[in-house]
Amino acid sequence: MKKSTFSILCLEGAVLSFNVAAAAALIPSIAQEFALSQFLVGKIIWLYMIPYGLAAFFYGPIVRVFDARRVELICIFLFSLANLLAGLSNSIYVLFIARFLMGLFGASVIPLGLILIAERISVEKRGSYIGVFFGVTFIASLLGLFLSAIINWRLIFLIPAVLGFVLWIFMFIYLPSFKREVGIFEFNYFSAFKNKDVLRIFVYIFLISLIYHAIQQWLGVYFSTQLGLTQFAISMLITLTSLSGVFGEIFGGSLADSLGRHKVVRLGIALMVISIFVLTLKLPVIILALIMIIWGLGWTFNHVGLATMLTDLPRNLLNEAASLNSGVRFISGGIGVSLGGLIMHKSFVLGFVIFGTALLGLLLLERTISFKKINGG
Repeated sequence: MKKSTFSILCLEGAVLSFNVAAAAALIPSIAQEFALSQFLVGKIIWLYMIPYGLAAFFYGPIVRVFDARRVELICIFLFSLANLLAGLSNSIYVLFIARFLMGLFGASVIPLGLILIAERISVEKRGSYIGVFFGVTFIASLLGLFLSAIINWRLIFLIPAVLGFVLWIFMFIYLPSFKREVGIFEFNYFSAFKNKDVLRIFVYIFLISLIYHAIQQWLGVYFSTQLGLTQFAISMLITLTSLSGVFGEIFGGSLADSLGRHKVVRLGIALMVISIFVLTLKLPVIILALIMIIWGLGWTFNHVGLATMLTDLPRNLLNEAASLNSGVRFISGGIGVSLGGLIMHKSFVLGFVIFGTALLGLLLLERTISFKKINGG
């Protein structure tokens, strides 16, 4: 793969991710401007994640028929347009529509990236490339979170809109064609799930994503309503999850190549279990900062280990696996946000205990699942 092509893939991921994490930190500010409940405004999270997850199922099969270059040019343009609509929205309903469209068109980026890395990078180097790819997305997410503390929330949507249009020009000029032999549009998801190892991985991905987002996307509300922190403090704490996530993705990707995919996944979930149970205590900001770092490391170790496993799957399952990775993560994540909101609205401590216990159970379950047939370790 040419460096220019890989760089464009990474920049697409950066534009996609700029406001994904920041949205959770912006809920209090958006609610204040529109004079609405924070739990109502919190719908902007799952109104992005659910359509993202559903749309992702189509992009893997679509690039069998259409040149991925053409698909990406269309999707990045419309994704940028949706960000522009969000930044200029004059009501919560317009913002909801914009977030829906952002999810619909943004879902193409990650499946394409995983497919191309799997096809054009050797097995022993894939973890490092995937680590860099997702590391860039976390850098962009980190920047968005940091800026959410000091600029108006509308700019968090307008910035990726402008950058997306600029990137589109560079993509039009420099992104090569990925057209291969023209195939047929077909869904091989049934064949993928007939493989028991693949089925186990995606059940695990569904559960870990549901639990993570049930916690992560309500941390801003927790810090605001329960701890009385300022918007700046909230954004800085959530920023730390992305800051540690940059390291977690890049270093975790290297560990996936050297130590083994399975061990990196196990280490990640163990760190998540530790951090969420400590979070049940009302702690000083400095301790919360440390917990956010551990939480971010745990999630990204888990994330990059699983993503690298998927690129090791047989070629005939690759497109479906790449789409499933995004689709399952975001659909389950959207369900998690909704479920988390219902529980956290009653009691944040109760929510942390329930989801922390579920994480612990998942860690014990994960130890019984063998991925050796897929990744050799």
